[in-house]
Amino acid sequence: MPPLLYKKALVIGATSGIGEALTIKLVSQGSSVVVVGRRQERLGSLVTRLGAEKCSAMQFDITKLDEISAFASKVTTEHPDIDAIILNSGIQRSINFAKPETVDLKIFDEELLTNYTSIVHLTLAFLPFLKAQQTKTHLIYISATLGIIPVVLRTGGYNASKAALHHWLLVFREQLKALPDNKVKVVEVFPPAVQTELHDERHQPDLKDGGKIGMPLDDFINQTYDELVKGDDQFGIGMAKGTIDGWEKERVNLFQKQIPIVHSSMKQFLRE
Repeated sequence: MPPLLYKKALVIGATSGIGEALTIKLVSQGSSVVVVGRRQERLGSLVTRLGAEKCSAMQFDITKLDEISAFASKVTTEHPDIDAIILNSGIQRSINFAKPETVDLKIFDEELLTNYTSIVHLTLAFLPFLKAQQTKTHLIYISATLGIIPVVLRTGGYNASKAALHHWLLVFREQLKALPDNKVKVVEVFPPAVQTELHDERHQPDLKDGGKIGMPLDDFINQTYDELVKGDDQFGIGMAKGTIDGWEKERVNLFQKQIPIVHSSMKQFLRE
């Protein structure tokens, strides 16, 4: 068996789809996993399936922002050997902003809260623990190619939430790199459409057989695991690979090159 990718991973959003399948893959490769989600019965089923010696569970709703700090403290106290946190939670809804009378802003707010705001809160809650470790630790974010090219017009809120996440991660990664002896690695994964309940008709009634849209889940997970082993900061899978490895990679390189130039200009501006 190849070297262990992670000793123990915390998978947030593990009750179905990508989170559940990635948990199963990690355990099959020798990692221990702590799974987190809102649905206790699914968490329990996953622990039973994988075995309590390799998988444990903690029920939590990440949209309860005022409880995140206590949640992070509890997890890291009970599992001080965590070296990877996978943030996978996400929802997608169909909204036509051109018809304001049809827009439920509570749904829009929930989408932004789940896909972006809660992820930032979770990151900041776990970061002190990760930074205090003596070996390399990992923050892995399941992002979306729609945050780069928002071609699906019916999911404008989702696209925007993932775009916000991507740009925040670009800045966050660079800020970490500026710290002396930083050992926290930030990884962003860009899936294409994947066959999960994200597209189910119960979540998006305008979609027919939504769970069948996109790349087979097992194919996505296997390719994602292989890319995680390679160790790149960001990567696309399937149809997303060309976009992320192509012009988006060039855009990120340009961003990184511009940082010292902008900082130098700002210092000059502040002196004048």
